[in-house]
Amino acid sequence: MSTPALTLDLLNAAGPERFVALLDGIYEHSPWIAQRAFAARPVQGFASLAALKHAMASAVRDATPGEQLGLIRAHPELAGKAMVAKSLTAESTREQRTAGLTDCTPEEFARLQQLNADYNARFGWPFILAVRGPRGDGLSRQQIIDTFARRLNGHPDIERAECLRHIHRIAEIRLNDKFGVTPALGNQVWDWAESLARFSDPGFAENGQLTVLYLTEAHRAVAAQLADWMRECGFDEVSIDAVGNVVGVYHGEDREAQRLLTGSHYDTVRNGGKYDGRLGILVPMVCVRELKRQGRRLKHGIEVVGFSEEEGQRYKATFLGSSALVGRFDPAWLDQADADGVVLRELMQGAGLPATMEAIHALRRDPARYLGFVEVHIEQGPVLNELDLPLGIVTSINGSIRYVGEVRGLASHAGTTPMGRRRDAAAAVAELILYVEERAGAVPDVVGTVGQLQVPSGSINVIPGRCRFSLDLRATTDAARDALDADVRQRLAEICERRGLGFTLERTESAAAAPSAPVWQARWEAAVLALGLPVHRLPSGAGHDAMKLHQAMPQAMLFQRGLNLGISHNPLEAISNDDTELCVRAFQALLDGL
Repeated sequence: MSTPALTLDLLNAAGPERFVALLDGIYEHSPWIAQRAFAARPVQGFASLAALKHAMASAVRDATPGEQLGLIRAHPELAGKAMVAKSLTAESTREQRTAGLTDCTPEEFARLQQLNADYNARFGWPFILAVRGPRGDGLSRQQIIDTFARRLNGHPDIERAECLRHIHRIAEIRLNDKFGVTPALGNQVWDWAESLARFSDPGFAENGQLTVLYLTEAHRAVAAQLADWMRECGFDEVSIDAVGNVVGVYHGEDREAQRLLTGSHYDTVRNGGKYDGRLGILVPMVCVRELKRQGRRLKHGIEVVGFSEEEGQRYKATFLGSSALVGRFDPAWLDQADADGVVLRELMQGAGLPATMEAIHALRRDPARYLGFVEVHIEQGPVLNELDLPLGIVTSINGSIRYVGEVRGLASHAGTTPMGRRRDAAAAVAELILYVEERAGAVPDVVGTVGQLQVPSGSINVIPGRCRFSLDLRATTDAARDALDADVRQRLAEICERRGLGFTLERTESAAAAPSAPVWQARWEAAVLALGLPVHRLPSGAGHDAMKLHQAMPQAMLFQRGLNLGISHNPLEAISNDDTELCVRAFQALLDGL
């Protein structure tokens, strides 16, 4: 790479024409984006490269649909006519060459040509993919083809927005090249996460899927790897505790000073993603590594915990790892058996853990010894992705109530039973689903979901006599959650009364909301502002270890944007090295603020 010719000082000092010329090629054949970014430039200039990127992305988001479509159409097809004719821009030529598209086999080239034709026929614009990928060093041709085939089935509205997001990623990488910037800390976190993903449970590993359940061989290998990396990073103390949590301590100037507690979980759901939970362990790890390299100690200590279990996938013991730290480990959990009949107590003993309540009680942290708890986490949702924002501030972790229920009617012949004389259990649940959607949608930050639906012994020509269902109700406050809960239960009763049906409803879970501590939320906000980014506040619809620590000390969370529409608990879960770099920098700013 040649010596960078561009700096923020040079860009901020430029007039409008020079500003646009300096950013030529960042967005393909679309100088209007730089022009509008210049018009939005703060009086003091852009404070950071991240601020410039956001200004340009905002110009696109605020553009007309026609302008956005024109931007998409300004990009060439992958391995298309422009590449063959060697008429691509220098930037596109480099990107397609980096991904190996200039060296396709005849079969790969034919496949890409067919995909291009099918995509254009379906959507009317070229397929856009940041072929240099989430780390910036190039996707494989097979990854490109697989992504192409998957997105070909998308809805036009979703696919159009996804094309724009990939255009922003292309522009981000081009800006990095122009400014000579390498997100080294983001790369390190990304590489660690990729390396951890080599450990997966049998039955999934063979299929290239990631699954790490509590105290499997893969789970224990992940713990050992995290402990080794913590030692390499320079933590003063590293251990694996009585429930399998990986704990690293980096002392402050005074070893007896209070510590900042942070971390997340390293177990996964079945066939999950590489970043859920693990991001919140790896980001503070790299922060400690940098402090050690600089020979720095903070006034306060830092304690990073890789929680051994959060997902509740093997045992009905969700938040097992973090529960132990707040004295909420249920002794009954030790006598649970998994689907294979393995009792938790015996599993722990076989893994070399004491499996006694005395040892587990000893893990409880004294809140007086800690400043509070902070957690970094992938958003697991689409909000930041849709707003083109890399980071968001969590205001509260939603409280939730879950049920499993069954409506009972009368199974009867679909042809001979008049419509007015039916006792259709499934129709009643369908009515309930629509009510949940309407009621939850009427209140901000309230959500309701019927995620499971089953008609036992259902037949195409039989009116459903029974219908089983689940209910998941969530809100940022317990009051809003409880109001939703009461209304949904009342409506279910009314529906069944009107239709002449019976029902049962069993509550399976209830979790209180965990609002962020104002002081710690403000610290995250200051850290994000220091990066030159706007502050966006949002609730967490998913549960996190921070919910458990909330029971003992103040807590607050920082979200990092996920790629691929924010999908999580899924192999498509993804992050970029640039977003992760900003996440690390925000964590460093928070630490420096202490």
